[in-house]
Amino acid sequence: MLVPLVFLLGLHNGFHSSGYIYEQRGSPSSKGLESFDRHDSSRNHNRTEGDQSKHVEELITKFEPTLPKDVLKNYPREDKNGTINRVSSDDKHKGFNVPPPIVVRQSPLTSSNAIAGHMNQVTPVKTTPADESGKSCELTFGSYCLWQKQHKEVMKDAMIKKLKDQLFVARAYYPSIAKLPAQDKLSREMKQNIQDLEHVLSESTTDADLPPLIENKSQKMEITITKAKTVPVDCNNVDKKLRQIYDLTEDEANFHMKQSAYLYKLNVQTTPKSLHCLALKLTVEYFKSSPEERADKEKFTDSSLHHYVIFSTNVLAASIVINSTSIHSQESWKQVFHVVTDGQNYYAMKLWFLRNKYKDAAIEVLNFEHLDLDNQNGDPLQLSLPEEFRVSFRTADNQIRTEYFSIFSHSHYLLPDIFSNLKKVVVLDDDVVIQQDLSSLWNQDMGEKVNGAVQFCSVRLGQLKSYLGKNDYNQDSCAWMSGLNIIDLVKWRELSLTQTYQRLIKELSAQEGSTNSIAWRASLLTFDNKIYPLKDWVLSGLGHDYAIDANSIKTAPVLHYNGKMKPWLDLGIPNYKSYWKVFINKENQFLSECNVYS
Repeated sequence: MLVPLVFLLGLHNGFHSSGYIYEQRGSPSSKGLESFDRHDSSRNHNRTEGDQSKHVEELITKFEPTLPKDVLKNYPREDKNGTINRVSSDDKHKGFNVPPPIVVRQSPLTSSNAIAGHMNQVTPVKTTPADESGKSCELTFGSYCLWQKQHKEVMKDAMIKKLKDQLFVARAYYPSIAKLPAQDKLSREMKQNIQDLEHVLSESTTDADLPPLIENKSQKMEITITKAKTVPVDCNNVDKKLRQIYDLTEDEANFHMKQSAYLYKLNVQTTPKSLHCLALKLTVEYFKSSPEERADKEKFTDSSLHHYVIFSTNVLAASIVINSTSIHSQESWKQVFHVVTDGQNYYAMKLWFLRNKYKDAAIEVLNFEHLDLDNQNGDPLQLSLPEEFRVSFRTADNQIRTEYFSIFSHSHYLLPDIFSNLKKVVVLDDDVVIQQDLSSLWNQDMGEKVNGAVQFCSVRLGQLKSYLGKNDYNQDSCAWMSGLNIIDLVKWRELSLTQTYQRLIKELSAQEGSTNSIAWRASLLTFDNKIYPLKDWVLSGLGHDYAIDANSIKTAPVLHYNGKMKPWLDLGIPNYKSYWKVFINKENQFLSECNVYS
């Protein structure tokens, strides 16, 4: 039965066993959607004989386990050396173990991602059994593919789809059968079954709408189609119809995949209604009540205390970082938190941290747009939050692995100027949760290093040569992440790292085709050989990895929800949300009014 299908589909369209993953990232304001094409969308039917043979061969390979042995035995195939061999049914389809280059893609803009670059990358990827199990999808769409597996629903129209397929096949055979006088009885039978199914489908959209005994109608149609397939007919009409159903089905599947991925991406980028409500209510209340400032300003410039810096525009997220940090501190009176936000959220942040107390910690809210910095040459300041990039690479066991790297933004490189009176700070992203006392971080001897950070040595700078340009750097240096960072501001100023970063930004921007992910590359180069590794401090991946062990989560000092599935989003991974939600004061008036986790 499958032999005609080989020639009907293979000669014209073919099944492509390998292809390209093409991903295009638009600007934050654009509404474009990254595309995922397994092959060229235009259907070119004028192919050479060599192309046709290749497509038939690929189709034979795809259906090898189900094709009769005599078909496989008699079909000639060409090996790697150009020698024509015959394929037996015992031959195994061999994959390709050549690792592709590391693919760097910038994560779409999220509520914790303010300034994003563009990323255009075309990477040839051979499909392997691992790819077919979902790795290709994850490589292209990232966290969306993990999310859709977790939220997969049972089809409510399985029988409807089966009836439509039967109807399509019957219509493909009917014109040819109707032209044969000897098959008049079969022709009438097919016509009657077609009319019955058309009537049923005109009144039904889900399986629940189907009439009783629909299984009998489906079985009768299946028997009729089986009879039709045994009749020698002109294949032209059947060929066209079957190619149509193949093309339509593939196009429909791609459409729904892209549509759902776009809606997922839109959900990730959009601030939840409840959090938007919270910020508005806090802002209005600030101007209505004119709250009094706290009398602990002298702590903000005291270098003997423990200073934490958080860049954020999310009131609730910043609150949870501070709450989880102060709760686990044995000396909270030493803690000083500096929340750097933008003008839009400044008053909401201000009121929230004036109304809420976090043990004995002091909290300062800074409006980044109103900072008086000498090196800005009068240019208006715009807050940029930590940026995230999705990096896919092949592991030692030949599996494709995807990691989300958070990295410093442009605003982070003004830390020495913003806190000119301080010697050391700990920078926390607003998507982390603290589960242990961080006081010991201040006793870390970093030597000549400037930035204490979590390193990720599966990705080294030498693997990113095509992205880093001709700059001098240690090729064995590991990539690093933001989230939890100890910054020695004294050595930073001595080495003029802010100026180094700004110079690299200009150089990378001037290079052809290097306008993408500039901040990521410039940050890696700026801190090359200046990273002090923080081992066993941070457990990352809670924003994209479903497979993290629960015991590891409970014992980790810091949890980092890097990835698209932030815990304050509905799309957040349910099993990990409880570790974040536990630090929310659900009795707060503003949280109740805005239905935040009510």
